[in-house]
Amino acid sequence: MGDGAYQVLECAELGRYGVAGRNLRAGDRLFEELPFAVGPKLDSPPLCLECCCPVDGGEGGPRCARCGWPLCEDCSGPESELVYHRGECEVFAASGVRFRPVEDSTAGCVQLDCITPLRVLLAKEADEARWAREIEPMEFHDAERRESANWKVDENNIVSFLTGPCKLGSRFSRELVQRAIGLLDVNAFEGRTCNGYSLRGLYPQLAIMAHNCVPNVVHSIHPSDGYRLEARVAVDVAEGEKLYTTYTYTLTGTVARQSILKMSKFFTCRCTRCLDPTELGTHFSTLLCNKCHGGFITSTDPLDENAEWKCAQCSFKTSGAAVQKAVMTIHNEIDELACLEYESGRLEAYEAVYKKYRSVLHPMHFINTSIRHSLIELYGRIPGYEMAELPDVLLERKVELCRSILRVLDVFEPGKSRARAMILYELHAPLIMLAQSAFARGEDTRDGQSLKQQLTEAAHVLQECGGILEWEDPMTPEGILANVAKQSLAQLWQSIATLD
Repeated sequence: MGDGAYQVLECAELGRYGVAGRNLRAGDRLFEELPFAVGPKLDSPPLCLECCCPVDGGEGGPRCARCGWPLCEDCSGPESELVYHRGECEVFAASGVRFRPVEDSTAGCVQLDCITPLRVLLAKEADEARWAREIEPMEFHDAERRESANWKVDENNIVSFLTGPCKLGSRFSRELVQRAIGLLDVNAFEGRTCNGYSLRGLYPQLAIMAHNCVPNVVHSIHPSDGYRLEARVAVDVAEGEKLYTTYTYTLTGTVARQSILKMSKFFTCRCTRCLDPTELGTHFSTLLCNKCHGGFITSTDPLDENAEWKCAQCSFKTSGAAVQKAVMTIHNEIDELACLEYESGRLEAYEAVYKKYRSVLHPMHFINTSIRHSLIELYGRIPGYEMAELPDVLLERKVELCRSILRVLDVFEPGKSRARAMILYELHAPLIMLAQSAFARGEDTRDGQSLKQQLTEAAHVLQECGGILEWEDPMTPEGILANVAKQSLAQLWQSIATLD
């Protein structure tokens, strides 16, 4: 797969973009590529410069014996072979620039902001041909970035640091260092290590794909194989149709997505989802009107965060600022719940907030969707609510929570997406338990379905889940889950076979 699967075209509006080179079926592979460079995200707290796990950035924290910058104990051991830290280690050791201990190891550590741009520059030196072929044509929005507040911060914290104390001024011009920063800001994608820690990588082929808030391209990054990326189509795509990835999280509302794209990618998205106040009929940002019965309040211009919001039924109006303030207040309340202990009180607090704002937020609002995600993760896992002890009413609650999110994903991430697979996995267990519970009570059917039909439905859910997750790195949590799903599916089919 991959040969001739996509073509690169160019236009004034999008620059370079990808289209399907032939009729593609959902799951077909478009391409695979190794990153030009990977490294810490901006504003990372102290972390190991080899494996990206959090470390103590204080006085006694673990350090690289050679350069004095953070490395965890595993990566700094005599047996470990450095792959990612080696380049900057040589630079820091040669210049004598040491890492300065920090007091708060949970806060963003400005010193680490230089690491990934430096890795981009060192990768350019190591492979000028790939730089010329793949990186040189990439957009880095030099003019727009010069106007932003971040430019001066980067000049001081990264450019002056690398060209001055690190003694790289003769190897890399200040302009080139800023270009490396811009390339990452505009084009980098988030990845995760095998242990689930975040980092960013520069993937030139994926960066060619145009952005859309309803993507048709999905990708998986394989940390155990040099962070190799595989890109596939999530749905069938006809020859010549545009290929879209997404630069934002699909499960955020339009105001937040637009803000992220303007600030970091320097463009306004005008996809059909962004232009539609109802977000393609999902009402993902819609508020409920308390001035009339059943009215929906939506923005009069979704691309303008200051635009008026209006009820479609009674013409009640409010300002964009008032809506954003209300949303932020609810958000802050939910953020506090994430600090609660992983016990029954946490689940009950999420349910309470969900009920509290039932008359304010549309049922499918993005805040409700995020609460559902939290509840799905809690039901079946925490003391007092473990799967084996959930009564039917709570098993049904978990099923409904999963189906609600799947309805949203069907619109925003249609087809074979990782997010869909993870929800399908959560859905299969309560379906099985409800079937078994009905059978144990001597009921031949449940919702008109026999035990065999219900278990077969759960098997198809698990099969679809495994079929998507099999593309993941087997060393990552998702890849491990793919294997668990495969084994569970085999057992489930065996159980179903005994019912004949």
